[in-house]
Amino acid sequence: MRHMKTGMLCLISVVALTACDKGGKGEYSKTLKNVNVIDESNLNDIMLTVADPNEAVTYFQKASRDDPDRLDLQRGLGQSLLRAKRATEAGVVWAKVIKHPDANNDDQVFYANALVRQGEWKKAEKALDAVPPTYETFERYRLEAIIADTNKEWKKADSFYQTAVGLTTTPGSVLNNWGFSKLTRGDYDEAERLFGEAITYDPSLFTAKNNLVLARGARKNYTLPIIQITQVERAQLLHTMALTAIKQGDTQTGKTLLEEAIETHPQHFEAAIRSLRTLES
Repeated sequence: MRHMKTGMLCLISVVALTACDKGGKGEYSKTLKNVNVIDESNLNDIMLTVADPNEAVTYFQKASRDDPDRLDLQRGLGQSLLRAKRATEAGVVWAKVIKHPDANNDDQVFYANALVRQGEWKKAEKALDAVPPTYETFERYRLEAIIADTNKEWKKADSFYQTAVGLTTTPGSVLNNWGFSKLTRGDYDEAERLFGEAITYDPSLFTAKNNLVLARGARKNYTLPIIQITQVERAQLLHTMALTAIKQGDTQTGKTLLEEAIETHPQHFEAAIRSLRTLES
């Protein structure tokens, strides 16, 4: 074992000397550059996943200025801007990215996403139309469903939502969107089912819980569903249920629910108190 280690050290020394003979400092600099690229790649991944979105934007803005020809840095900037909810700026970046000779279908979908977040529905639809139908990803179909919803093309929307659900292991958010689509169409039973399914995949998804209460309230079912909720969430859902009841003319039920919401909340529930005062006056 000792002889093997000595042999390895000799081999490393020979390789190092060979490198010096062939390229000297140039080869050494090239090796360091390769190491830096690996380190930078890891840092880029961190910036795109766990870093604060606005810090990631600052990082990629600087990196892009220093090396404007790097497409990966432009993509990182575009993704970071979307994470930071800066859709208008993201749209500008992705519009530039998709014109690059090495741009791909993913880039086109990211561009469509930025346009959807800006409310540029027609432009987003045009961007997705440029993506071949054989390119099937969760994000592509999620956006297709949202756009079909906006156009009130319900059959297409349902088909796209169903496809999107089948392309991910975490469909909570898209099930919630699908449920809200059903809610706006007046299909309250199906909406309630989809919201409930969304919560089974993501029990922390409060938006789906709130929408579930809206769907039940629309059918004048003013009891909370049996789902996992915190005390604060229970108070907030009671408040939502109360407002739904009042909107439908069930004023006394709404008042009772508001009082229960105020009593349930562990702190001062200003929104519910204000609603109750408005109702009583």
